[in-house]
Amino acid sequence: MQQSNQAVKGALTHDIVIVGGGLVGASLGCALAPLIERHGWRVAIIESAPMAVQSQQTTWQPSFDARASAIAEGSAQRFQQLGVWEAMRGEATPIKRIHISERGRLGATRLSADELGVAALGHVIPNAWMGRVLHQRLAQLPLEWHCPAKVEQLTPVANGHDLQLSDGSQLTAGLTVLADGGRSGLKEQLGIGSRHESYQQTALIAHVGVSQPHLGVAYERFTSQGPMALLPLPGQAMELIWTHPSGSETARMALPEREFLLQLQRAFGDRVGRFTRVGTRHAYPLSLVTAEEPVRPGLAVLGNAAHALHPVAGQGFNLALRGVMDLVEALEQGEQAKRPLGDMSTLQAFEKQRSRDRANVIRFSDGLVRLFGLSFPLLPHARAAGLIGLNLVGPLRRGLARRAMGLER
Repeated sequence: MQQSNQAVKGALTHDIVIVGGGLVGASLGCALAPLIERHGWRVAIIESAPMAVQSQQTTWQPSFDARASAIAEGSAQRFQQLGVWEAMRGEATPIKRIHISERGRLGATRLSADELGVAALGHVIPNAWMGRVLHQRLAQLPLEWHCPAKVEQLTPVANGHDLQLSDGSQLTAGLTVLADGGRSGLKEQLGIGSRHESYQQTALIAHVGVSQPHLGVAYERFTSQGPMALLPLPGQAMELIWTHPSGSETARMALPEREFLLQLQRAFGDRVGRFTRVGTRHAYPLSLVTAEEPVRPGLAVLGNAAHALHPVAGQGFNLALRGVMDLVEALEQGEQAKRPLGDMSTLQAFEKQRSRDRANVIRFSDGLVRLFGLSFPLLPHARAAGLIGLNLVGPLRRGLARRAMGLER
Protein backbone atom coordinates (compact mmCIF):
# COMPACT_ATOMS: atom_id res chain seq x y z
CA MET A 1 0.00 0.00 0.00
CA GLN A 2 1.14 3.52 -0.69
CA GLN A 3 0.74 6.62 1.45
CA SER A 4 -1.05 9.45 -0.34
CA ASN A 5 0.73 12.69 -1.16
CA GLN A 6 -0.74 16.02 0.00
CA ALA A 7 -3.48 17.12 -2.39
CA VAL A 8 -3.46 20.29 -4.45
CA LYS A 9 -6.60 22.17 -3.43
CA GLY A 10 -9.33 21.95 -6.08
CA ALA A 11 -7.59 19.29 -8.18
CA LEU A 12 -9.02 15.77 -8.58
CA THR A 13 -6.48 13.72 -6.65
CA HIS A 14 -8.31 10.38 -6.65
CA ASP A 15 -10.84 8.58 -8.75
CA ILE A 16 -12.33 6.75 -5.75
CA VAL A 17 -11.95 7.29 -2.01
CA ILE A 18 -13.37 4.62 0.31
CA VAL A 19 -14.20 5.88 3.79
CA GLY A 20 -13.92 2.87 6.08
CA GLY A 21 -11.53 -0.06 5.90
CA GLY A 22 -13.72 -2.57 7.72
CA LEU A 23 -15.21 -5.66 6.12
CA VAL A 24 -17.32 -3.75 3.58
CA GLY A 25 -14.74 -1.12 2.65
CA ALA A 26 -11.96 -3.71 2.45
CA SER A 27 -14.13 -5.96 0.26
CA LEU A 28 -14.74 -3.02 -2.08
CA GLY A 29 -11.02 -2.31 -2.27
CA CYS A 30 -10.36 -5.92 -3.24
CA ALA A 31 -13.22 -5.95 -5.76
CA LEU A 32 -11.82 -2.85 -7.48
CA ALA A 33 -8.46 -4.55 -8.13
CA PRO A 34 -9.17 -5.52 -11.79
CA LEU A 35 -10.48 -2.02 -12.58
CA ILE A 36 -7.49 -0.36 -10.94
CA GLU A 37 -5.23 -2.46 -13.14
CA ARG A 38 -7.35 -2.02 -16.28
CA HIS A 39 -8.10 1.69 -16.03
CA GLY A 40 -5.33 3.02 -13.82
CA TRP A 41 -7.80 4.33 -11.26
CA ARG A 42 -6.33 6.09 -8.23
CA VAL A 43 -8.01 4.63 -5.14
CA ALA A 44 -7.51 5.51 -1.48
CA ILE A 45 -8.90 3.99 1.71
CA ILE A 46 -9.36 5.97 4.91
CA GLU A 47 -9.63 4.01 8.16
CA SER A 48 -9.68 5.36 11.70
CA ALA A 49 -8.34 2.20 13.38
CA PRO A 50 -5.02 0.43 12.69
CA MET A 51 -5.63 -2.49 10.34
CA ALA A 52 -4.80 -6.13 11.04
CA VAL A 53 -2.13 -6.25 8.35
CA GLN A 54 -0.20 -3.54 10.20
CA SER A 55 -0.12 -5.57 13.41
CA GLN A 56 3.13 -7.13 14.59
CA GLN A 57 1.27 -10.39 15.21
CA THR A 58 2.34 -12.87 12.54
CA THR A 59 0.42 -15.96 13.69
CA TRP A 60 -3.32 -16.36 13.99
CA GLN A 61 -4.48 -16.96 17.54
CA PRO A 62 -8.29 -17.24 17.50
CA SER A 63 -10.10 -16.23 20.67
CA PHE A 64 -13.12 -18.01 22.09
CA ASP A 65 -14.73 -14.57 22.37
CA ALA A 66 -14.02 -13.38 18.82
CA ARG A 67 -17.16 -12.14 17.04
CA ALA A 68 -18.12 -14.14 13.96
CA SER A 69 -20.40 -13.67 10.97
CA ALA A 70 -22.53 -16.08 8.96
CA ILE A 71 -21.43 -15.93 5.33
CA ALA A 72 -23.95 -17.27 2.82
CA GLU A 73 -22.77 -19.62 0.10
CA GLY A 74 -23.35 -16.87 -2.46
CA SER A 75 -21.01 -14.60 -0.49
CA ALA A 76 -18.39 -17.36 -0.42
CA GLN A 77 -18.61 -17.50 -4.21
CA ARG A 78 -18.15 -13.71 -4.37
CA PHE A 79 -15.09 -13.93 -2.13
CA GLN A 80 -13.82 -16.59 -4.52
CA GLN A 81 -14.11 -14.01 -7.33
CA LEU A 82 -12.05 -11.59 -5.22
CA GLY A 83 -9.31 -14.17 -4.80
CA VAL A 84 -9.57 -14.36 -1.01
CA TRP A 85 -11.80 -17.35 -0.34
CA GLU A 86 -9.11 -20.02 -0.21
CA ALA A 87 -7.37 -18.16 2.60
CA MET A 88 -10.63 -17.18 4.30
CA ARG A 89 -12.04 -20.70 4.42
CA GLY A 90 -9.09 -21.79 6.58
CA GLU A 91 -10.97 -20.52 9.66
CA ALA A 92 -14.51 -21.08 8.33
CA THR A 93 -16.97 -23.52 9.87
CA PRO A 94 -19.41 -24.83 7.22
CA ILE A 95 -23.13 -24.81 7.92
CA LYS A 96 -24.38 -28.19 6.72
CA ARG A 97 -27.95 -27.94 7.97
CA ILE A 98 -30.32 -25.32 9.37
CA HIS A 99 -33.08 -26.13 11.85
CA ILE A 100 -35.87 -23.53 12.25
CA SER A 101 -38.48 -23.94 14.97
CA GLU A 102 -40.72 -22.16 17.46
CA ARG A 103 -40.20 -22.83 21.16
CA GLY A 104 -42.97 -25.01 22.57
CA ARG A 105 -44.47 -25.88 19.16
CA LEU A 106 -44.13 -28.99 17.06
CA GLY A 107 -43.63 -27.23 13.74
CA ALA A 108 -40.12 -27.08 12.31
CA THR A 109 -38.36 -26.55 8.99
CA ARG A 110 -35.08 -28.21 8.11
CA LEU A 111 -32.71 -27.25 5.29
CA SER A 112 -29.69 -29.26 4.23
CA ALA A 113 -26.74 -28.65 1.94
CA ASP A 114 -27.15 -32.13 0.44
CA GLU A 115 -30.74 -31.42 -0.57
CA LEU A 116 -29.68 -28.24 -2.35
CA GLY A 117 -26.66 -29.82 -4.01
CA VAL A 118 -24.09 -27.51 -2.41
CA ALA A 119 -21.11 -28.19 -0.18
CA ALA A 120 -22.47 -25.89 2.53
CA LEU A 121 -25.44 -23.62 3.12
CA GLY A 122 -23.04 -21.02 4.45
CA HIS A 123 -20.00 -20.57 6.65
CA VAL A 124 -19.33 -19.00 10.04
CA ILE A 125 -16.07 -17.03 10.09
CA PRO A 126 -14.45 -14.90 12.82
CA ASN A 127 -14.71 -11.25 11.80
CA ALA A 128 -11.08 -10.67 12.73
CA TRP A 129 -9.97 -13.43 10.36
CA MET A 130 -12.06 -12.08 7.50
CA GLY A 131 -10.54 -8.67 8.07
CA ARG A 132 -7.03 -10.10 8.22
CA VAL A 133 -7.42 -11.92 4.89
CA LEU A 134 -8.97 -8.91 3.15
CA HIS A 135 -6.27 -6.57 4.47
CA GLN A 136 -3.51 -8.90 3.33
CA ARG A 137 -5.02 -8.77 -0.16
CA LEU A 138 -5.26 -4.97 0.01
CA ALA A 139 -1.57 -4.82 0.89
CA GLN A 140 -0.81 -6.33 -2.52
CA LEU A 141 -2.72 -3.64 -4.43
CA PRO A 142 -1.55 -0.17 -5.57
CA LEU A 143 -3.85 1.61 -3.13
CA GLU A 144 -3.13 4.75 -1.20
CA TRP A 145 -3.70 4.43 2.49
CA HIS A 146 -4.59 6.81 5.30
CA CYS A 147 -4.58 4.92 8.59
CA PRO A 148 -5.26 5.81 11.26
CA ALA A 149 -7.12 8.87 9.99
CA LYS A 150 -10.65 10.27 10.05
CA VAL A 151 -12.59 12.43 7.64
CA GLU A 152 -13.13 15.67 9.51
CA GLN A 153 -14.91 17.48 6.70
CA LEU A 154 -16.63 16.14 3.56
CA THR A 155 -17.65 18.85 1.10
CA PRO A 156 -19.41 18.48 -2.29
CA VAL A 157 -17.56 20.23 -5.12
CA ALA A 158 -18.15 20.45 -8.87
CA ASN A 159 -16.18 17.30 -9.75
CA GLY A 160 -16.87 15.19 -6.65
CA HIS A 161 -16.05 15.75 -2.98
CA ASP A 162 -13.27 17.35 -0.97
CA LEU A 163 -12.18 15.36 2.06
CA GLN A 164 -10.25 17.00 4.88
CA LEU A 165 -8.51 14.35 6.99
CA SER A 166 -7.35 14.32 10.57
CA ASP A 167 -3.78 13.62 9.40
CA GLY A 168 -3.73 16.98 7.62
CA SER A 169 -4.26 15.61 4.11
CA GLN A 170 -6.86 16.99 1.73
CA LEU A 171 -8.20 14.76 -1.02
CA THR A 172 -10.60 15.39 -3.88
CA ALA A 173 -12.39 12.31 -5.20
CA GLY A 174 -14.57 11.78 -8.25
CA LEU A 175 -16.46 9.13 -6.25
CA THR A 176 -16.56 8.91 -2.47
CA VAL A 177 -17.93 5.71 -0.92
CA LEU A 178 -19.14 5.82 2.67
CA ALA A 179 -18.50 2.37 4.15
CA ASP A 180 -17.81 3.51 7.70
CA GLY A 181 -20.84 1.96 9.36
CA GLY A 182 -22.62 5.26 9.63
CA ARG A 183 -21.04 6.12 12.99
CA SER A 184 -18.72 8.92 11.86
CA GLY A 185 -21.53 11.42 11.32
CA LEU A 186 -20.60 11.99 7.68
CA LYS A 187 -24.12 11.22 6.44
CA GLU A 188 -25.51 13.75 8.87
CA GLN A 189 -22.84 16.26 7.85
CA LEU A 190 -24.09 15.96 4.27
CA GLY A 191 -27.74 16.15 5.31
CA ILE A 192 -28.51 12.53 4.38
CA GLY A 193 -31.28 11.32 6.64
CA SER A 194 -32.15 7.75 7.61
CA ARG A 195 -35.42 5.99 8.24
CA HIS A 196 -35.11 4.49 11.70
CA GLU A 197 -37.52 2.01 13.24
CA SER A 198 -36.57 0.43 16.53
CA TYR A 199 -37.58 -3.19 17.13
CA GLN A 200 -37.51 -2.49 20.88
CA GLN A 201 -35.21 -5.48 21.09
CA THR A 202 -31.56 -5.95 22.05
CA ALA A 203 -29.37 -8.79 20.83
CA LEU A 204 -27.20 -10.53 23.40
CA ILE A 205 -24.27 -12.10 21.55
CA ALA A 206 -21.71 -14.51 23.01
CA HIS A 207 -19.86 -17.71 22.26
CA VAL A 208 -21.03 -20.78 24.16
CA GLY A 209 -19.57 -24.22 24.64
CA VAL A 210 -21.79 -27.27 24.03
CA SER A 211 -21.46 -30.81 25.34
CA GLN A 212 -21.98 -32.63 22.05
CA PRO A 213 -20.73 -32.10 18.48
CA HIS A 214 -22.92 -29.65 16.58
CA LEU A 215 -22.30 -31.47 13.26
CA GLY A 216 -22.44 -28.21 11.33
CA VAL A 217 -26.08 -27.51 12.24
CA ALA A 218 -27.27 -23.92 12.73
CA TYR A 219 -30.41 -23.30 14.76
CA GLU A 220 -32.97 -20.51 14.51
CA ARG A 221 -35.55 -20.68 17.28
CA PHE A 222 -38.41 -18.26 17.84
CA THR A 223 -39.37 -17.68 21.46
CA SER A 224 -41.89 -15.47 23.28
CA GLN A 225 -39.09 -12.96 24.01
CA GLY A 226 -37.72 -12.92 20.47
CA PRO A 227 -35.69 -15.05 18.08
CA MET A 228 -32.50 -16.78 19.12
CA ALA A 229 -29.88 -18.43 16.95
CA LEU A 230 -26.92 -20.75 17.42
CA LEU A 231 -24.23 -20.88 14.73
CA PRO A 232 -21.56 -23.61 14.53
CA LEU A 233 -17.96 -22.72 15.40
CA PRO A 234 -14.79 -24.84 15.47
CA GLY A 235 -14.85 -27.64 18.02
CA GLN A 236 -17.78 -27.89 20.40
CA ALA A 237 -18.62 -24.20 20.40
CA MET A 238 -21.39 -22.08 18.88
CA GLU A 239 -22.16 -18.39 18.53
CA LEU A 240 -25.32 -17.36 20.36
CA ILE A 241 -27.55 -14.50 19.18
CA TRP A 242 -30.31 -14.12 21.77
CA THR A 243 -32.78 -11.26 21.37
CA HIS A 244 -34.55 -9.69 24.34
CA PRO A 245 -37.12 -6.95 24.80
CA SER A 246 -34.88 -3.90 25.30
CA GLY A 247 -34.01 -3.45 28.95
CA SER A 248 -34.63 -7.05 29.93
CA GLU A 249 -31.16 -8.10 28.76
CA THR A 250 -29.41 -6.04 31.45
CA ALA A 251 -29.96 -8.50 34.28
CA ARG A 252 -29.02 -11.47 32.10
CA MET A 253 -25.80 -9.76 30.99
CA ALA A 254 -24.77 -9.54 34.66
CA LEU A 255 -25.65 -13.12 35.66
CA PRO A 256 -22.93 -15.45 36.90
CA GLU A 257 -21.94 -17.96 34.24
CA ARG A 258 -23.72 -20.91 35.87
CA GLU A 259 -27.06 -19.10 36.18
CA PHE A 260 -26.78 -17.69 32.65
CA LEU A 261 -26.22 -21.17 31.23
CA LEU A 262 -29.18 -22.55 33.17
CA GLN A 263 -31.47 -19.85 31.78
CA LEU A 264 -30.12 -20.43 28.27
CA GLN A 265 -30.76 -24.17 28.62
CA ARG A 266 -34.35 -23.54 29.67
CA ALA A 267 -34.92 -21.13 26.78
CA PHE A 268 -33.33 -23.23 24.04
CA GLY A 269 -33.73 -26.83 25.12
CA ASP A 270 -31.29 -29.69 24.71
CA ARG A 271 -30.84 -30.06 20.94
CA VAL A 272 -27.14 -29.23 21.28
CA GLY A 273 -26.74 -31.08 24.56
CA ARG A 274 -25.68 -29.16 27.64
CA PHE A 275 -24.32 -25.63 27.51
CA THR A 276 -20.93 -25.80 29.24
CA ARG A 277 -19.44 -22.28 29.15
CA VAL A 278 -20.10 -18.77 27.93
CA GLY A 279 -17.64 -16.17 26.72
CA THR A 280 -17.82 -12.40 26.97
CA ARG A 281 -21.37 -11.16 26.48
CA HIS A 282 -22.14 -8.21 24.19
CA ALA A 283 -25.44 -6.33 23.78
CA TYR A 284 -26.60 -4.48 20.65
CA PRO A 285 -29.91 -2.57 20.28
CA LEU A 286 -31.77 -3.67 17.14
CA SER A 287 -33.36 -1.34 14.61
CA LEU A 288 -34.29 -1.29 10.96
CA VAL A 289 -32.33 1.61 9.45
CA THR A 290 -32.17 2.63 5.80
CA ALA A 291 -30.44 5.68 4.33
CA GLU A 292 -32.86 7.96 2.50
CA GLU A 293 -30.29 8.86 -0.18
CA PRO A 294 -27.96 5.91 -0.79
CA VAL A 295 -26.50 7.74 -3.79
CA ARG A 296 -25.82 11.34 -4.73
CA PRO A 297 -23.62 12.78 -7.48
CA GLY A 298 -20.13 11.60 -6.61
CA LEU A 299 -21.28 9.64 -3.56
CA ALA A 300 -22.41 6.09 -2.71
CA VAL A 301 -23.33 4.67 0.68
CA LEU A 302 -22.65 0.99 1.43
CA GLY A 303 -22.97 -1.51 4.26
CA ASN A 304 -24.34 -0.51 7.65
CA ALA A 305 -24.13 3.12 6.61
CA ALA A 306 -26.82 2.28 4.02
CA HIS A 307 -28.87 -0.28 5.95
CA ALA A 308 -29.00 -2.01 9.31
CA LEU A 309 -31.18 -5.11 9.63
CA HIS A 310 -32.46 -7.41 12.33
CA PRO A 311 -30.03 -10.36 12.60
CA VAL A 312 -32.86 -12.92 12.53
CA ALA A 313 -31.96 -14.18 9.05
CA GLY A 314 -28.25 -13.32 9.10
CA GLN A 315 -28.48 -11.23 5.93
CA GLY A 316 -26.78 -7.95 6.86
CA PHE A 317 -23.23 -8.50 5.62
CA ASN A 318 -24.36 -10.72 2.75
CA LEU A 319 -26.60 -7.91 1.50
CA ALA A 320 -23.70 -5.47 1.86
CA LEU A 321 -21.32 -7.68 -0.12
CA ARG A 322 -23.80 -7.89 -2.98
CA GLY A 323 -23.88 -4.11 -2.89
CA VAL A 324 -20.10 -4.03 -3.23
CA MET A 325 -20.18 -6.27 -6.29
CA ASP A 326 -23.09 -4.38 -7.88
CA LEU A 327 -21.26 -1.06 -7.44
CA VAL A 328 -18.12 -2.38 -9.10
CA GLU A 329 -20.20 -3.75 -12.01
CA ALA A 330 -22.00 -0.40 -12.41
CA LEU A 331 -18.69 1.50 -12.38
CA GLU A 332 -17.28 -0.74 -15.08
CA GLN A 333 -20.37 -0.19 -17.21
CA GLY A 334 -20.08 3.54 -16.65
CA GLU A 335 -16.45 3.46 -17.72
CA GLN A 336 -17.38 1.61 -20.90
CA ALA A 337 -19.99 4.29 -21.59
CA LYS A 338 -17.28 6.98 -21.09
CA ARG A 339 -19.10 8.47 -18.11
CA PRO A 340 -17.03 10.03 -15.33
CA LEU A 341 -16.81 8.25 -12.00
CA GLY A 342 -19.52 9.59 -9.76
CA ASP A 343 -21.87 10.25 -12.67
CA MET A 344 -25.41 10.19 -11.36
CA SER A 345 -26.80 8.00 -14.14
CA THR A 346 -24.25 5.31 -13.23
CA LEU A 347 -25.10 5.57 -9.54
CA GLN A 348 -28.85 5.56 -10.20
CA ALA A 349 -28.50 2.34 -12.19
CA PHE A 350 -26.59 0.87 -9.25
CA GLU A 351 -29.24 1.99 -6.76
CA LYS A 352 -32.06 0.59 -8.89
CA GLN A 353 -30.44 -2.84 -8.66
CA ARG A 354 -29.76 -2.45 -4.94
CA SER A 355 -33.25 -1.20 -4.06
CA ARG A 356 -34.89 -4.40 -5.33
CA ASP A 357 -32.49 -6.65 -3.46
CA ARG A 358 -32.63 -4.53 -0.32
CA ALA A 359 -36.45 -4.44 -0.33
CA ASN A 360 -36.67 -8.23 -0.72
CA VAL A 361 -34.26 -8.86 2.16
CA ILE A 362 -35.95 -6.32 4.44
CA ARG A 363 -39.37 -7.76 3.62
CA PHE A 364 -38.10 -11.26 4.47
CA SER A 365 -36.22 -10.48 7.70
CA ASP A 366 -38.62 -7.84 8.99
CA GLY A 367 -41.57 -10.08 8.16
CA LEU A 368 -40.11 -12.94 10.19
CA VAL A 369 -39.59 -10.70 13.22
CA ARG A 370 -43.12 -9.36 13.09
CA LEU A 371 -44.80 -12.69 12.30
CA PHE A 372 -43.18 -14.50 15.20
CA GLY A 373 -43.49 -11.47 17.48
CA LEU A 374 -47.29 -11.49 17.34
CA SER A 375 -49.30 -13.50 19.86
CA PHE A 376 -52.91 -13.53 18.68
CA PRO A 377 -54.74 -16.61 20.06
CA LEU A 378 -54.67 -18.80 16.93
CA LEU A 379 -51.54 -17.42 15.34
CA PRO A 380 -49.03 -19.75 17.08
CA HIS A 381 -50.93 -22.75 15.70
CA ALA A 382 -50.89 -21.21 12.20
CA ARG A 383 -47.15 -20.58 12.47
CA ALA A 384 -46.55 -24.15 13.56
CA ALA A 385 -48.63 -25.46 10.67
CA GLY A 386 -46.73 -23.17 8.32
CA LEU A 387 -43.35 -24.48 9.50
CA ILE A 388 -44.55 -28.07 9.08
CA GLY A 389 -45.97 -27.27 5.65
CA LEU A 390 -42.78 -25.53 4.55
CA ASN A 391 -40.79 -28.56 5.63
CA LEU A 392 -43.04 -30.82 3.53
CA VAL A 393 -43.07 -28.68 0.38
CA GLY A 394 -39.58 -29.25 -1.00
CA PRO A 395 -39.55 -26.82 -3.96
CA LEU A 396 -40.80 -23.89 -1.88
CA ARG A 397 -38.33 -24.62 0.89
CA ARG A 398 -35.45 -24.93 -1.56
CA GLY A 399 -36.43 -21.70 -3.31
CA LEU A 400 -36.42 -19.75 -0.05
CA ALA A 401 -33.10 -21.33 0.91
CA ARG A 402 -31.42 -20.34 -2.37
CA ARG A 403 -32.57 -16.75 -1.87
CA ALA A 404 -31.22 -16.72 1.68
CA MET A 405 -27.93 -18.18 0.42
CA GLY A 406 -27.54 -15.30 -2.03
CA LEU A 407 -27.65 -17.65 -5.03
CA GLU A 408 -30.86 -16.07 -6.34
CA ARG A 409 -32.45 -12.63 -5.92
